[in-house]
Amino acid sequence: MKSEDQFHLGIVAEDFEATMAGLSSLFGYEWGDEVGGPVPVTLPTGDAVLELRCAYSVTAPRLEIIRSIPGTLWEPATGTGIHHIGYWSDDVAADSAELVRHGYVTEATRTGPDGTPFFTFHRSANGFRVELVSRAAKPGLQRCWAVPRGALPKGAA
Repeated sequence: MKSEDQFHLGIVAEDFEATMAGLSSLFGYEWGDEVGGPVPVTLPTGDAVLELRCAYSVTAPRLEIIRSIPGTLWEPATGTGIHHIGYWSDDVAADSAELVRHGYVTEATRTGPDGTPFFTFHRSANGFRVELVSRAAKPGLQRCWAVPRGALPKGAA
Protein backbone atom coordinates (compact mmCIF):
# COMPACT_ATOMS: atom_id res chain seq x y z
CA MET A 1 0.00 0.00 0.00
CA LYS A 2 1.37 3.37 -1.04
CA SER A 3 0.06 6.91 -0.71
CA GLU A 4 0.05 7.33 -4.50
CA ASP A 5 -2.50 4.50 -4.71
CA GLN A 6 -5.12 6.62 -2.92
CA PHE A 7 -7.78 7.43 -5.50
CA HIS A 8 -10.92 8.69 -3.75
CA LEU A 9 -12.65 9.83 -0.58
CA GLY A 10 -15.97 8.12 0.10
CA ILE A 11 -18.90 10.01 1.62
CA VAL A 12 -22.09 8.19 2.60
CA ALA A 13 -25.10 10.47 2.25
CA GLU A 14 -28.62 10.36 3.62
CA ASP A 15 -29.65 12.80 0.88
CA PHE A 16 -27.67 11.67 -2.16
CA GLU A 17 -28.84 14.37 -4.60
CA ALA A 18 -28.51 17.23 -2.10
CA THR A 19 -24.98 16.16 -1.16
CA MET A 20 -23.88 16.14 -4.80
CA ALA A 21 -25.67 19.44 -5.51
CA GLY A 22 -24.03 21.10 -2.50
CA LEU A 23 -20.55 19.96 -3.49
CA SER A 24 -21.21 21.11 -7.05
CA SER A 25 -22.42 24.57 -6.08
CA LEU A 26 -19.75 25.16 -3.42
CA PHE A 27 -16.69 23.56 -5.04
CA GLY A 28 -17.58 23.11 -8.71
CA TYR A 29 -17.72 19.31 -8.67
CA GLU A 30 -19.18 17.53 -11.68
CA TRP A 31 -20.46 13.98 -11.36
CA GLY A 32 -20.49 10.82 -13.40
CA ASP A 33 -23.67 8.78 -13.68
CA GLU A 34 -24.94 6.90 -10.65
CA VAL A 35 -23.86 3.26 -10.78
CA GLY A 36 -24.44 0.17 -8.66
CA GLY A 37 -26.91 -2.53 -7.88
CA PRO A 38 -27.13 -5.69 -5.78
CA VAL A 39 -23.65 -6.55 -4.49
CA PRO A 40 -22.83 -9.75 -2.59
CA VAL A 41 -20.63 -8.99 0.43
CA THR A 42 -19.41 -10.82 3.49
CA LEU A 43 -20.00 -8.93 6.73
CA PRO A 44 -19.01 -9.94 10.28
CA THR A 45 -22.61 -11.19 10.64
CA GLY A 46 -22.42 -13.32 7.47
CA ASP A 47 -23.10 -13.11 3.76
CA ALA A 48 -25.51 -10.48 2.44
CA VAL A 49 -26.59 -8.87 -0.81
CA LEU A 50 -26.80 -5.10 -0.50
CA GLU A 51 -28.05 -2.50 -2.95
CA LEU A 52 -24.84 -0.44 -3.20
CA ARG A 53 -25.27 2.71 -5.33
CA CYS A 54 -22.83 5.56 -5.81
CA ALA A 55 -21.57 8.30 -8.10
CA TYR A 56 -17.97 9.40 -8.58
CA SER A 57 -16.89 12.92 -9.29
CA VAL A 58 -15.55 13.66 -12.74
CA THR A 59 -13.64 16.46 -11.03
CA ALA A 60 -10.45 15.69 -9.09
CA PRO A 61 -9.67 15.19 -6.32
CA ARG A 62 -12.06 12.29 -6.75
CA LEU A 63 -15.06 11.94 -4.42
CA GLU A 64 -17.46 8.99 -4.21
CA ILE A 65 -20.96 9.73 -2.92
CA ILE A 66 -22.71 6.58 -1.69
CA ARG A 67 -26.41 6.14 -0.94
CA SER A 68 -26.93 5.30 2.74
CA ILE A 69 -27.94 1.73 3.67
CA PRO A 70 -29.40 1.80 7.22
CA GLY A 71 -28.15 -0.85 9.61
CA THR A 72 -24.89 -1.41 7.70
CA LEU A 73 -21.45 0.13 7.68
CA TRP A 74 -22.74 2.25 4.76
CA GLU A 75 -24.35 4.87 6.98
CA PRO A 76 -23.22 8.51 7.21
CA ALA A 77 -20.09 8.89 9.32
CA THR A 78 -20.43 10.91 12.49
CA GLY A 79 -18.02 13.75 13.07
CA THR A 80 -16.04 14.30 9.88
CA GLY A 81 -18.58 13.06 7.34
CA ILE A 82 -15.85 11.18 5.50
CA HIS A 83 -16.75 7.49 5.40
CA HIS A 84 -13.52 6.03 3.97
CA ILE A 85 -10.38 6.57 1.95
CA GLY A 86 -10.08 4.25 -1.05
CA TYR A 87 -6.81 2.74 -2.28
CA TRP A 88 -5.96 0.63 -5.31
CA SER A 89 -4.40 -2.68 -4.33
CA ASP A 90 -2.39 -5.15 -6.40
CA ASP A 91 -3.03 -7.83 -3.76
CA VAL A 92 -6.16 -7.14 -1.72
CA ALA A 93 -5.70 -10.26 0.45
CA ALA A 94 -2.11 -9.37 1.42
CA ASP A 95 -2.86 -5.68 1.98
CA SER A 96 -5.94 -6.61 3.99
CA ALA A 97 -3.85 -8.92 6.18
CA GLU A 98 -1.37 -6.07 6.70
CA LEU A 99 -4.15 -3.77 7.90
CA VAL A 100 -5.41 -6.49 10.27
CA ARG A 101 -1.85 -6.89 11.64
CA HIS A 102 -1.94 -3.17 12.42
CA GLY A 103 -5.18 -3.44 14.38
CA TYR A 104 -7.76 -2.74 11.68
CA VAL A 105 -10.96 -4.79 11.82
CA THR A 106 -12.41 -6.21 8.60
CA GLU A 107 -15.97 -4.92 8.15
CA ALA A 108 -16.83 -6.15 4.65
CA THR A 109 -15.31 -8.17 1.84
CA ARG A 110 -16.41 -8.86 -1.71
CA THR A 111 -14.74 -11.61 -3.67
CA GLY A 112 -14.25 -11.53 -7.41
CA PRO A 113 -15.16 -14.26 -9.91
CA ASP A 114 -11.80 -15.94 -9.27
CA GLY A 115 -12.51 -16.22 -5.52
CA THR A 116 -9.91 -13.63 -4.45
CA PRO A 117 -10.92 -10.46 -2.59
CA PHE A 118 -12.16 -7.74 -4.96
CA PHE A 119 -12.68 -5.08 -2.30
CA THR A 120 -12.49 -4.88 1.49
CA PHE A 121 -13.44 -2.33 4.13
CA HIS A 122 -11.42 -2.04 7.34
CA ARG A 123 -11.91 0.14 10.41
CA SER A 124 -9.15 1.32 12.71
CA ALA A 125 -9.54 1.56 16.48
CA ASN A 126 -10.31 5.28 16.12
CA GLY A 127 -12.99 4.71 13.47
CA PHE A 128 -10.91 5.58 10.41
CA ARG A 129 -11.94 3.39 7.43
CA VAL A 130 -9.83 2.15 4.54
CA GLU A 131 -11.28 0.57 1.40
CA LEU A 132 -8.93 -1.59 -0.65
CA VAL A 133 -10.01 -2.08 -4.27
CA SER A 134 -8.37 -4.51 -6.65
CA ARG A 135 -6.43 -2.65 -9.32
CA ALA A 136 -8.15 -5.02 -11.79
CA ALA A 137 -11.30 -2.89 -11.19
CA LYS A 138 -9.58 0.30 -12.32
CA PRO A 139 -10.65 0.25 -16.03
CA GLY A 140 -14.29 -0.32 -15.09
CA LEU A 141 -14.32 2.30 -12.34
CA GLN A 142 -12.59 4.85 -14.54
CA ARG A 143 -15.67 4.77 -16.77
CA CYS A 144 -17.64 6.07 -13.75
CA TRP A 145 -15.80 9.39 -13.88
CA ALA A 146 -14.90 9.57 -17.56
CA VAL A 147 -17.84 11.77 -18.58
CA PRO A 148 -20.24 14.11 -16.76
CA ARG A 149 -23.59 12.88 -15.49
CA GLY A 150 -26.18 12.27 -18.16
CA ALA A 151 -23.65 12.44 -21.03
CA LEU A 152 -23.77 8.69 -21.67
CA PRO A 153 -26.66 7.16 -23.61
CA LYS A 154 -29.12 5.22 -21.42
CA GLY A 155 -27.77 1.75 -20.59
CA ALA A 156 -24.16 2.61 -21.45
CA ALA A 157 -22.94 3.02 -17.84
